[in-house]
Amino acid sequence: MRLNAYLARAGVASRRKADELITAGRVRVNGEPGQLNTFVERGDRVEVDGEEVTAQRLAYVLLHKPSATVTTAHDPQGRPTVVDLVDVPERVVPVGRLDADTTGALLLTNDGPLAHRLAHPRYGVEKVYEVEVEDEPDERVLARLRAGVDLDDGRTAPAKARRIGPSELELVLHEGRNRQVKRMCEAVGHPVRRLHRSSYAGLTLEGLEPGRWRELEPSEIDALRNLQRRQPGR
Repeated sequence: MRLNAYLARAGVASRRKADELITAGRVRVNGEPGQLNTFVERGDRVEVDGEEVTAQRLAYVLLHKPSATVTTAHDPQGRPTVVDLVDVPERVVPVGRLDADTTGALLLTNDGPLAHRLAHPRYGVEKVYEVEVEDEPDERVLARLRAGVDLDDGRTAPAKARRIGPSELELVLHEGRNRQVKRMCEAVGHPVRRLHRSSYAGLTLEGLEPGRWRELEPSEIDALRNLQRRQPGR
């Protein structure tokens, strides 16, 4: 495991911050100064500022994100964060982002490679949203959402769209653009009033109230790993 990844697994810092620690000469591996290209093997001793650190176990957490929380590990404005809601000893970070007023399924983990691949647009991870919009969209609006909508950063990929109430839609996306659902709905003339992600990569919120979380089952973790392996060749 590369040294910066090891430090991230140990909960010392993010990979980028870990690189800064290494460059500053504050990290030693088996008594020798660590380098950016140093790999840590089983049995190696890693120290930061003279204190030994050890890699944490991999943790995978599903959170039912409530409104008025920000999707980050720390907020300069002092707002509640999703990390504040999760009580595990490992340093976990959110995979992707949900706006502060958006609720729903959010995955947090310290498995950096898995998080990177799940968040990458190339892998097209499925996300299911329940959307309350202004007015009542008709079938022509649904057809536009299904075919793809022109946004300022390009046309969206085809999506699944259906009405689940007079002013409520279910959208299934495989992209992860910034504020994509809100921008799509606004582009077709129906701004979003409320947005909830009911499912992420097959993980649903069954049994989880807003603000509550649970660790994933081994079978769910395996499913995520299998998903990231097969997506590019679909």
